[in-house]
Amino acid sequence: MVEQSTAQHELATLIVESLNLETVSAEQIDPDAPLFGGDLGLDSIDALEIALAVSKRYGFQLRSDNPENRQIFSSLRMLSEHVERHRAV
Repeated sequence: MVEQSTAQHELATLIVESLNLETVSAEQIDPDAPLFGGDLGLDSIDALEIALAVSKRYGFQLRSDNPENRQIFSSLRMLSEHVERHRAV
């Protein structure tokens, strides 16, 4: 089991629920492992679903034209840090 912060666990739970991942639990997502092209098997459609779920939950948009998206979506840790910086108070 990997160590996740509270914010990372909340986001991992959101990812698992929004993508209906049946073979992965939130606790199993390594904060530093790649979200895409790795063990989770996520693709670009999943990125859109994650962006929509984040928008609904945290009150800000993850825009598809953001040049930093590759970095933002590179791992749970990076996505969580981005969410924490931009979430509506």
